[in-house]
Amino acid sequence: MKITDVQAHLLAIPVKEVDFPFPWKSREFYHIIVEIKTDEGVTGYGDAFGYGVPHATAAVVNHVLKPMIIGEDPTNIASLQDQMYRQTHLYGRYGITTFAISGVDIALWDIAGKCAGLPLYRLLGGVKDMKVPAYASLLRYDDLDKLEAAALHAHRAGYDMIKIHQVDVESLKTVRQVVGQDTRLMMDINCAWSPEKALEMAQQFVPYHLHWLEEPIFPPEDFQSLARLGYLSATPIAAGENACTAYQFKAMVEAGAATYIQPSVTKVGGISEWRKVAVLAETYNVKVAPHSPYFGPGLLATAHLVATTPWAELVEYYYVNLEASVFKQPPKPEKGYISLPEGPGLGLDIDPAVLQHYRVVS
Repeated sequence: MKITDVQAHLLAIPVKEVDFPFPWKSREFYHIIVEIKTDEGVTGYGDAFGYGVPHATAAVVNHVLKPMIIGEDPTNIASLQDQMYRQTHLYGRYGITTFAISGVDIALWDIAGKCAGLPLYRLLGGVKDMKVPAYASLLRYDDLDKLEAAALHAHRAGYDMIKIHQVDVESLKTVRQVVGQDTRLMMDINCAWSPEKALEMAQQFVPYHLHWLEEPIFPPEDFQSLARLGYLSATPIAAGENACTAYQFKAMVEAGAATYIQPSVTKVGGISEWRKVAVLAETYNVKVAPHSPYFGPGLLATAHLVATTPWAELVEYYYVNLEASVFKQPPKPEKGYISLPEGPGLGLDIDPAVLQHYRVVS
């Protein structure tokens, strides 16, 4: 079997505001869907991260990685990933280059599952439960009433774990009052604070019993300060969505920076690299709570990985409604759980009509 074509489809799918408000000025959600075709008619799909820079990530796939792997055997996943890393290191080991490699790697695993006639979770060792727990990941709201409406909607939909992207005490207090004491709450700061400010705020958050405080410190690779914050505040710290490859995660866990590490399958290097990070988590006795605010093959890959990794806890589900899904039958969490698809590879069929209709000319 040989790879005959590689293409990154850049899509912009509008948000559909129903039931709860959407706070972003941009009304579209970008996808970078990586399609790999073979000479035996087997096609795999992946997902590459591109928030804010989707054209750049798509360009790396289409103009840098594609020429490297055309004509290669797609089932030689480890060899191809090593080849992509080695031939792109001059451009930087992390960031956009690794996002693009992630999308290709996911597509290669999709092909592997389809060739074997098995869903990804079976290739990865099987599961005990076909349902994976998910938490609702809310957007950041400037209006407390809108935040309250979104949190209440998620709570009524059956989520007993909710994450907010706020940076103030009043927002956390508001959500805690809405969802009650039994709901686990997480708070993602998106690397906004100095170590001193992070400690000050973590102490103010104590009465609201955070399940974890996520990436409170800038820069995100200041692992020593994260470790110190967790120790001084006695607050569980989550971090890792901005880390690429197992090497950055090794530095993180060696520093004791986080109780929960958060590899993102569309950023870290794909399924192959995510699995290496999971081994680190087991070795250092930390939990995996992956970053996964996307709706395409990356979400499915995350669900398969969490289901097959005993020390992985949750799937992050971005609490947004889109006008269309890239899948013919989109996955939908029910009462805080995502069911694993049982089709071969990632398990669900991509809708070519959606790829065509929402395509952005790059």
